[in-house]
Amino acid sequence: MTRPRLAVVGLGRMGQRLVELAEEQGWEVTARIAASGNRAGAGITRDTLAGAEVCVDFTTAVAAPANIRAAVRAGCPIVVGTTGWDAERQEVEQDVRAAGGSLLISPNFSVGVNVLWQVAEYAAGLLAHVPGFDAHIVETHHAGKRDAPSGTALQLRDLIRAALNRDVPVTSIRTGAVPGTHELLFDGAFEQIRLVHVARDRRVFAEGALVAARWLIGRRGIFTMADLLAGDPAPGQ
Repeated sequence: MTRPRLAVVGLGRMGQRLVELAEEQGWEVTARIAASGNRAGAGITRDTLAGAEVCVDFTTAVAAPANIRAAVRAGCPIVVGTTGWDAERQEVEQDVRAAGGSLLISPNFSVGVNVLWQVAEYAAGLLAHVPGFDAHIVETHHAGKRDAPSGTALQLRDLIRAALNRDVPVTSIRTGAVPGTHELLFDGAFEQIRLVHVARDRRVFAEGALVAARWLIGRRGIFTMADLLAGDPAPGQ
């Protein structure tokens, strides 16, 4: 059985976990490309990808757009977990489509978080016309996390805000070594609905990124984890 071939872009904590888990699961890691010195995506070429069928980017908001374009130029589908570059996302997606490339983006690759988003959106839709319920999001991450609110919390906020047609406050907490906790509260006068996702280990994000990478091989276009969860048929079916 042929081993799927993977390139990892960004060798921080997430990148290292991704390499470890990929090798445990039988992937061939053909390239490990560090984020440092790669601001313009210069380190991503057909040669450096070394035959990878898909690559995964966990770098920085500054580097991600250039990395995506470089991967597409090299003919390699790319999965991106880097957050903080939303201002450039529309233009990047246009470039990917124009080149006939493949891109899957998610601010969080946990399957549980992606289910939470859909459940939360549905719950907010049910409460949209019921008076007396306020919504609030609390997200907690390790002290070293740079962005606040997290990309996961912002996605959750946007979904709930659209369903309720009003703003939703987000409280961000940075402390200790917490991998990631996201809590959505719908609070009424005499009752409360609480939806919570707790990540117990950062490996959950690496696992989800590998699921996304395997799914993206052979596809063309712009995708999110929602497309994966929708159970779309395999390429060519």
